[in-house]
Amino acid sequence: MSLAVPADYILARDACSYGYFLLAPNYWHVPTQTLWRVVELPSGPVRIGISQPGATWRVAKGRALVVSTHRAVGKADRPELARQVTRMLRLDEQPDVLAAFHRLDGRWKRLGSGRLFRSPTMWEDVVKTVTSCNVAWPNTMTMNARLCEVYGAPVPGLGVGAKGLSFPTPETIARQRPLSLRTRCRVGYRDARIVALAKMFVSGEVRPGWFEDPATPDEDVRAALIELPGIGPYAAHNVMQLLGRYGHLPLDSESVRHARTILGFKGPAPRMMKRLERHYAPFGSHKFRSYWLELWDFYQSKRGKAHTWDRETTGRTFTAAMLAG
Repeated sequence: MSLAVPADYILARDACSYGYFLLAPNYWHVPTQTLWRVVELPSGPVRIGISQPGATWRVAKGRALVVSTHRAVGKADRPELARQVTRMLRLDEQPDVLAAFHRLDGRWKRLGSGRLFRSPTMWEDVVKTVTSCNVAWPNTMTMNARLCEVYGAPVPGLGVGAKGLSFPTPETIARQRPLSLRTRCRVGYRDARIVALAKMFVSGEVRPGWFEDPATPDEDVRAALIELPGIGPYAAHNVMQLLGRYGHLPLDSESVRHARTILGFKGPAPRMMKRLERHYAPFGSHKFRSYWLELWDFYQSKRGKAHTWDRETTGRTFTAAMLAG
């Protein structure tokens, strides 16, 4: 299946733009510059590969994406497949939106950076956010890998290897005992919270359409997120940017490191948090983009462009705590 892209789209840049591209079931294959993963379709799980034929880094604008599948995908599945790929790669975020951001922060105009990778569904983004709180990045990678290995749906004909498993659906997780998640997936204290979230998605108490509707005010989304199990201010703000709402900053210890080493701020952590809010305020509804691209630029200065990162080697060492040396 071929998918049209915005005129300024570059897969290698825009798929490898946020850490979740390194979390299972996502797999960026460096030699072929292809994003592999399993997605759930009405007819069942299917492994897909997303590539941009004929493209090279910074020489790809306007070239269509090709979505390959390990089996034939019927007409009934194609709209859902296109929807999930579009969401994951933010293909519906048009060039004029990026142009508005680049007018506010011209540092990223030359590179064209601004679209940030996310998951095919809000459910997966929420779980990935919960598993990234209060933990080192390699443990986040392990938790997501184990969730796929233990509860993901296997793709017929591909065996049970990690590359042939989907991210578990909320229906699957809602049927589990929290202790099972804790012992088998190493999610720690997040066990009951993830199960509770799954039940809320299944019951319709969490309606992704409402959260993703541009007509829903940001503050209503923020308030609703903070009411969810395991979602505090940091997690709420991170989920918001994954929803395309970039006006809040998810500040944590990584932010404090950035404030000290890159921005030159001094003082205790709470004071630096406030200074960071003031520092990025001029970027308005795009403030997270400016903040994140600075972080990402730091990581890439240490380990090379993200589209060259292998998930199991470089991908485990891109956080500041592991780059300090």
